[in-house]
Order: sequence, then structure tokens, then C-alpha cells
Amino acid sequence: MKPTEKAEEEEKLEVEKDVITELPEIEAETKPKITIDVEGWQPKTSTGKKVKSGEIKDIDELLDKGIPILEEQIVDILMPNVQSELLMIGQSKGKFGGGSRRIFKQTQKKTPEGNKSSFACMAVVGNSDGYVGIGYGKSKDTVPAREKAIRNAKISLFKIRRGAGSWEDATSEPHSIPWTVEGKCGSVRMILMPAPKGKGLIIEQECAKILKLAGIENVYSKTFGQTRSKANVIVACINALKNLNAFKPRPVNIKNVYMIEGRKQ
Repeated sequence: MKPTEKAEEEEKLEVEKDVITELPEIEAETKPKITIDVEGWQPKTSTGKKVKSGEIKDIDELLDKGIPILEEQIVDILMPNVQSELLMIGQSKGKFGGGSRRIFKQTQKKTPEGNKSSFACMAVVGNSDGYVGIGYGKSKDTVPAREKAIRNAKISLFKIRRGAGSWEDATSEPHSIPWTVEGKCGSVRMILMPAPKGKGLIIEQECAKILKLAGIENVYSKTFGQTRSKANVIVACINALKNLNAFKPRPVNIKNVYMIEGRKQ
């Protein structure tokens, strides 16, 4: 092989340096307004056809029977007041790792052609009345990642139990959780404890968004492990909310903590 050909081949295999591109202004919108055409929706599943025809009118009919939700339009029809919000799981470029928080988590893969960037996003949906869901989306661009996250959050919707389980509380309104629960993801372990009315959400900021959309107003929390991993903290919080439904309580315990499941009657 000639020296000139060898030099050209080495030039082709050179890898670019780490370059973090600036994201568009859409990143600052944590509450995007996404319109979905429900009227022109053509359902592909049997559940979606029943929902559009009016045979299923309440989302509890699906959640209580464990029927999976495979189309996001089902949630939009059965819960028209559902809200969505994006969670801050990424960090922008900054000196000494001090960049500001952002919605999209950017990663890069090194290839002989250069760096291939991808964006990950986490979204939470809920109606602020006992129903919440979380979704994760990843794509080569920001907008598809956001849409994937919101769609996955809607199809993973579940209902939680609320109550007034704090011994400091004298109200009968289900503004908190009925008992102490624990959730885990990776090394992160989160404990949620009932709080009296007026305390607020004493918890990490992104988890407070989840509890607010779930309809919980007051709670204590305690975390262990590597809590700088925001994604693990968020999943641990969701697992703790799911553990509220892990067992069937006795009727006397339901009465003592004023427990309700799902929306308020």
C-alpha cells in the first residue's frame, strides 16, 4: 500500500471530538400542548373499537380487569381532563459539571463517520385525582422523543390509593397516602410517608410533579442510594405509588385512614 493511500485511510477513521449541540427552544416547555385528532382516529385493537363505539365509558372498566391499554387515544376519550408534564432528567453543558437542568438527556455514540446523538425524555400524565402514568421515550431528535414519552405515559396509566394516614392529621379528606410505602430502582430506595394537611410535598422536585398529577397534596419522603440518577429516583417513586395497591386492606383499616381508590366520589 502506498503511503498516500494509507494516510487517506487514517483520515477517514478519525473520530470527532465531543460536541454537545444546543437544543431548540422547545426544551424549555415542560408542559407541551399536543393536540390529538380523536375524531379521525381509526382504532386497531378491540378495546379501542369498544371505546370509540361507546361500549366502554369508564377507564376503571379497563384498569380493574387488567385490560392493557395499547392506544393513547383511549385515555384521551375516557379521561378528557388528563394533563402531561415533562420531567428534568438531563443536564446541559457547563463548567465542572455545573450545567443547568433540562428536559432532554443527550447521549452520543462514536462511529467512524462521526458522533451520533440521541435524545431521551421522560413524561408524566395524570388528572390530579387518583390516576397517574409515566413514560420514557428516546429518539434521534427531540420532538419524536417527547411524543414517544407522552404516548408511553398514557398507555401505562394506573390508579392509586389515597387517604389520611398521618397520626398528626385530624381531617377525613384523602389528601395524602394511607400508609407508608417503599419503592426501589437500582441503588435508589424511596420511602413515602403520610403527612398532615398543610405540610405540602416534602420530596424531590421531579417526584413532586408526579405526586401533584396523581392528586396527592401532602407527603413526607426519605431517599437512600445514588439519588443523582434522576431516572432511578423517578422510577422508585412510581414503584412506591404502585405498592400502595400491593395488598387488600381490612375494612376497619380503610375506615381509619379514610382510604379511597381512584377518583373522589
